[in-house]
Amino acid sequence: MNENTELYPKMFTWLFIGLLITFASGYALFMNEILMYRVLSIGILPIAIIEIVIALILGIRIQKMNPITTKILYVIYCIITGITFSALFVTFELSSLIGIFIITAIIFALLAFYGYTTKRDLTKLGTIIFIGLIGILIGSLLNMLIFKSSMMDTGLTIIGVFVFVGYIAYDVNKIKQLVPYVGEDKAAVYGAFQLYLDFINLFIRLLELFGKRND
Repeated sequence: MNENTELYPKMFTWLFIGLLITFASGYALFMNEILMYRVLSIGILPIAIIEIVIALILGIRIQKMNPITTKILYVIYCIITGITFSALFVTFELSSLIGIFIITAIIFALLAFYGYTTKRDLTKLGTIIFIGLIGILIGSLLNMLIFKSSMMDTGLTIIGVFVFVGYIAYDVNKIKQLVPYVGEDKAAVYGAFQLYLDFINLFIRLLELFGKRND
């Protein structure tokens, strides 16, 4: 796989930048307790809506979007996610957050390497994990409104781990197909955004399963 040799270094650089922004902004907000509670008092829904809007804009307008605008939206998304991450520093022990982050990074690296080197067509995998993702969303909604089962919640979390593990390999493998349509720079940022979502979602689910909470 020799084509697009500059794409992947750029993409993983932007991924690293995004994760650094998220964890740094989250920790910085956590260190200012008064400001953190004021910001979080806005509620999760407005924050989630902003994140969804940015994700939709990046997905729909990526071809016509200026490369600088793409980067700005990506950075804004990472900062907003960092706001919600400040709550994780309150809920979980710092050593647990670091440990789970390292585990997530190792799993991510292995699956990203597979997605980069494999010659297999992962289109079918994309269909399967998308169905799994829809199933998780529906199941989570039903559990929140009707069942309210901790066992079901744990089961959905475990399924989520496998779904986002699959998405890592799939997204790394498919991103090169975007280059002819949007150019290498925008493909690198958009690919980083997709992998950023995969990493964050995998991290959160592993944290829910194995993270040690503060007393």
